[in-house]
Amino acid sequence: MPDVLASLSPQDALVAVMVAISAADEDVPTSELVAIERIVNHMPIFAGYDFDRVSRVSRSVFTLFEEEDGLEALFGLIRDSLPEHLFETAYALACDVASADGTIRQTELRLLEEIRGELAIDRLHAVAIEWGAKVRHATL
Repeated sequence: MPDVLASLSPQDALVAVMVAISAADEDVPTSELVAIERIVNHMPIFAGYDFDRVSRVSRSVFTLFEEEDGLEALFGLIRDSLPEHLFETAYALACDVASADGTIRQTELRLLEEIRGELAIDRLHAVAIEWGAKVRHATL
């Protein structure tokens, strides 16, 4: 397991979720990278977070994705590192990143479904979170 993932902070766990959804289809669009950067730079949950950790967490997530049970390991680390009251925040950030390029691909939809299950996101709450992301990232 990559070193940085051995001790994730709650903010690291949120970054890991965003990186995972961005990498779900093995193509990380610039718009999604920009969305992650914007979120980390502007959301109150990341106040005081060392932005340099984003690249280290990202590399660790990519490394886990190469392992056979890497996704399950990642979910375990996220659940262990993230307070339960931030599970919906993690899902909302994943939805924002997935929506950032204007298209949510099938692989991203499948991973969002897995995130919902792994973090026990209530279906009604998930629909509201998804709708919010959709309207925030609408285009003309």
